[in-house]
Amino acid sequence: MDTRQPADDLVLRSDSQGVVTLKLNRGERFNPLSSEMIAALQREFDRLMSDQSARVVVLAAEGRAFSAGHDLREMRANPDQDYYRKLFDQCSKIMLTMQKLPQPVIARVHGMATAAGCQLVATCDLAIASDDARFAVSGVNLGLFCSTPAVALSRNVHRKQAMEMLLTGDFIDAETAMRFGLVNRVVPSALLDAEIASLASGICAKPMVSVKMGKQLFYRQLEMGTAAAYQLAAQTMACNMMDASALEGVQAFLEKRTPDWPGRT
Repeated sequence: MDTRQPADDLVLRSDSQGVVTLKLNRGERFNPLSSEMIAALQREFDRLMSDQSARVVVLAAEGRAFSAGHDLREMRANPDQDYYRKLFDQCSKIMLTMQKLPQPVIARVHGMATAAGCQLVATCDLAIASDDARFAVSGVNLGLFCSTPAVALSRNVHRKQAMEMLLTGDFIDAETAMRFGLVNRVVPSALLDAEIASLASGICAKPMVSVKMGKQLFYRQLEMGTAAAYQLAAQTMACNMMDASALEGVQAFLEKRTPDWPGRT
């Protein structure tokens, strides 16, 4: 009897007032990033690229953990370098797609987030963790340095802290993750959803055009030299200033009133 979960059920989507929640749905196995799970996430992200109703994305998970990373059973069953390269390229693609999404992505982290699961957290634009969450890039304990997670980790955490995590494979707790810069906030488990809802609603209240332009600029300038980054930032601000939302926002500020954002009912 085939007990595999249908691919369409691997990631559950729910929408509420502009907030799209994508939930990893393999909780009984700590939500491993199998090739099918990665493909399911990619399909959802691709849909969100052109979804005008979506303003914020929350990445969450069922069960007792956020994600234990790649599916080691699947990897061990396919000892082929071409397979591994395809898998890691597939995983890298969803990380890049998350950064290219027009919507900010918030990680809702509970339980553990290890290896590629920790990479997911680092790649999200924002992350809120419950106080029982734990994080690790633990591949080195299995003889496999977490090279692809290192890309996201080293862009969020100070390099010496990132290297310590990568070289030891040790877990850090949620408070340490916040101190390192891996997550924005840590709250009791009972308050996790309320904290994320508050953050998401605050972002939803902002003009989507400025959020989209700002997110795109943020990641592009990080890879540039300072002069080129300022040039791109100045160009982005000039374009942003010509948008109706920015014109209304500035006018409302001058008139000491609440902005009436274009396109809002």
